[in-house]
Amino acid sequence: MKKYECSVCGYVYDPVLGDPDAGIAPGTAFEDIPEGWVCPVCGVGKDQFEVQE
Repeated sequence: MKKYECSVCGYVYDPVLGDPDAGIAPGTAFEDIPEGWVCPVCGVGKDQFEVQE
């Protein structure tokens, strides 16, 4: 699974870790995160994230 980086603050969503504070379980692919999820650091939406190469 690919990691995604917030283009605003640089936070990296790692699907291996998930985002437990937001109820996103480890192993959850970025594509499977609900559309209402926001960056836990700066609060922007999923549309501001880019695949980390």
